[in-house]
Amino acid sequence: MRVPLSWLGEFVELAPGTTPEDVHAVLVRVGLEEEAIHRAELSGPIVVGQVLDFVEEPQKNGKTIRWCQVLVAPEGERAADGGDAVHGIVCGAGNFHVGDKVVVTLPGATLPGPFPIAARKTYGHVSEGMIASSRELGLGDEHDGILRLVELGLDPEVGADAVALLGLDDSAVEINVTPDRGYALSIRGVAREYAHSVAVPFDDPAERIDATPGEGFDVEVDNSVPLRGREPVHSFATRVVTGIDATRPTPRWMGSRLALAGIRSVSLPVDITNYVMVELGQPIHGYDLATVGAGFGVRRAAEGETLVTLDGVERELDGEDLVIVDASGPIGLAGVMGGARTEMTDATTDVLIEAAGFDPVSIARTVRRHKLPSEASRRFERGVDPEVAVRAANRVGELLVELAGGTLSGRGSSFRNGASPVSVHLPSELPSRLVGVDYAPERSEQILTEIGATVERVPGGWDVTPPSWRPDLIGAAELVEEIVRIDGYEKIPFRLPVAPPGRGLTRSQRLRRLSADVLAAAGSVEVLAYPFVSPADNALFGSADDVAPAAVTVVNALDQSAAQLRTSVLPGLVEVAARNLSRGATDQSIFEIGAVFLPSAELGTAALPAAARRPSDAELDALSAGIPDQPRHLGALVLGQRRPSQFGLDAERAGIADAWTLVDRLVSALGGRAELVQGAHHAFHPGRTAEVFVGGRRIGVLGELHPEVTAAHHLPRVVAAVEIDLDALIDAVPVVPQADRLSTFPVATQDLSLVVSVDVAAGDVRRSIVAGAGELLESVRLVDDYRGDGVDEGLTSLTFALRFRAPDRTLTAAEASEAKLAGARRAASDWNAVVRD
Repeated sequence: MRVPLSWLGEFVELAPGTTPEDVHAVLVRVGLEEEAIHRAELSGPIVVGQVLDFVEEPQKNGKTIRWCQVLVAPEGERAADGGDAVHGIVCGAGNFHVGDKVVVTLPGATLPGPFPIAARKTYGHVSEGMIASSRELGLGDEHDGILRLVELGLDPEVGADAVALLGLDDSAVEINVTPDRGYALSIRGVAREYAHSVAVPFDDPAERIDATPGEGFDVEVDNSVPLRGREPVHSFATRVVTGIDATRPTPRWMGSRLALAGIRSVSLPVDITNYVMVELGQPIHGYDLATVGAGFGVRRAAEGETLVTLDGVERELDGEDLVIVDASGPIGLAGVMGGARTEMTDATTDVLIEAAGFDPVSIARTVRRHKLPSEASRRFERGVDPEVAVRAANRVGELLVELAGGTLSGRGSSFRNGASPVSVHLPSELPSRLVGVDYAPERSEQILTEIGATVERVPGGWDVTPPSWRPDLIGAAELVEEIVRIDGYEKIPFRLPVAPPGRGLTRSQRLRRLSADVLAAAGSVEVLAYPFVSPADNALFGSADDVAPAAVTVVNALDQSAAQLRTSVLPGLVEVAARNLSRGATDQSIFEIGAVFLPSAELGTAALPAAARRPSDAELDALSAGIPDQPRHLGALVLGQRRPSQFGLDAERAGIADAWTLVDRLVSALGGRAELVQGAHHAFHPGRTAEVFVGGRRIGVLGELHPEVTAAHHLPRVVAAVEIDLDALIDAVPVVPQADRLSTFPVATQDLSLVVSVDVAAGDVRRSIVAGAGELLESVRLVDDYRGDGVDEGLTSLTFALRFRAPDRTLTAAEASEAKLAGARRAASDWNAVVRD
């Protein structure tokens, strides 16, 4: 919201010499955030001149210039730039006449841009300044030639200061208005806040205006289709003005104020409606009465109706849209934009003025549906004062009479739905109790009265009825906030909070942080992907079989193609990897730790508890039961080269082994031991997929992504991936990790080669060896998988390196061999394994 200082000063006393910075400081004290300061970018001698004579001179380039003699100071006096009273000026415009009074920028002046003015030689003459247009003075975008002061109804003295004459010496402060304080989107509202801050009288502009409504103009207000129980129309006032001259120029004072307020000048009738909107905060719309038929009113749109708005766009209306209508159908999108058919033009003589109050939710939905924000809708979305509609319509009528030569007809109407602000009980001790400042009851009552509320003393406090322009004051807490705001935020004591004693991070929090540290130390980079995915991605990655998992669908998703919450972290990692690859990152090791969303059969709850009280334990349990499980998963992708080619070494491509290294380091750091079991998953390569187990519990899947998946995302053919249920892993590892005892006795090593069917997983054989070898076996590691000469078709030879050690003695070779053969016998029993010579 931009507030010209001259306009603000009409309704509240500004101390002499008040600067925009001073106004900002005052408004910040009452919670209005400063944004910017807007000043006219003009300086130097800019005066009123009179064209004495000119000679038109055609040029070789086809252009005709005028060599003008311009009186820029009273005869016999020196000009403002120190030169003679008559200046010779070259001008390219042709819309002025001898005798016209114009604005002359003399040498030494600066125009917006900045554009300095100096005497310079051009077209064979020395031009001592410039005759200015409206655009060059920063008055607007219109550029029909030189600004002729007679067109503005002005006849000033030659040599007078044109900056002050045109109101270009004003400045404006810009503030940020939060959605709950819509009343501050007006000079009226800001002036009231200024008065609160500096304790000076406030002259309410609305009180200056006649509140008598017009009569005899029938309006049909249809409130029969509420939205969320709220009637769509709160107030609706009309007035008729006849005999206006719509071609009259907008007064310069009005145009300057509107420009500083950020609103472009259009025409006198439109500028008047915008002026009153900024002044009072009440949006106004004017119709050419000659184009409005019988049955004028407001209602919901019917399905299939259309409307051509003022921007020339034909819009298909929705059944929730609120429209202004006559017997022919919609003629305006209520609260947003008028219709082209009833637009005021230069030919308009009779005007129908409409000032209304509409439901903020209804207007907000219409704006978003049609993508059509406007200054009017901005105010309606935040709520307008329903009591000011009649006064605003009358104010527009008065200005049309004064400036456009019209006659204010007695015809008009006034509608009010009868709803009034609800009284709120405020206990007298509540402000002090909530804020920690000792507010005297008399001071609290004074502040509530100052903001316009009606305050009635009752036992233990007050019954407070908020003013009509404050729909945000709906409870005692809001009233306390007003007391704090007006009395001064700086009076609230502050102290640094002391952290309460506690145990620090929980076990789960510590292990999750440790997990991220372990993977980062292994060279992997943590990323953060969006939790919204497509149903196809959830079906592909969210389950190991072809059955799509249950998923939560977001009703108002920003992207309807990704409207489900993820059931796996891999889709996001795949998208991140593809994006990185497209930007030249060919070698990647990335991971993410985040929640997945696994809904149960019962999702959500039928009814929400009341917000005015704490829910009961049963209600909280019901709410919790309807929330999907959100376990934290850890996912990682490895692709590209593990080691680039270098002198003497070939490049090594990353693969499953690198994914396994990440998992092994992670589980080991958490105090557990990971095991792999042959598995299958339709997002992974057949035969190159394993399930990860810790402590006998399945915690995830590891392998190469399916080639069709990598191809679909333009990734390399080999991409190693792993996804771990991190919460399950934390539950599976020991609460207190135990380190292996260090033995002082030497180790005994043995190798064992077993021939088994190629269908038997090496991990299964390894587990049998461990079970059979007993406690003397310290470690077992697969070192060879041979298939070829000497091994029958369909069989494979698996060679394991075994380490044996006793805690209390040095093992003999016989003891180690016996333990090895015990493992071999268990493998033979479980998998028909045969010891290979």
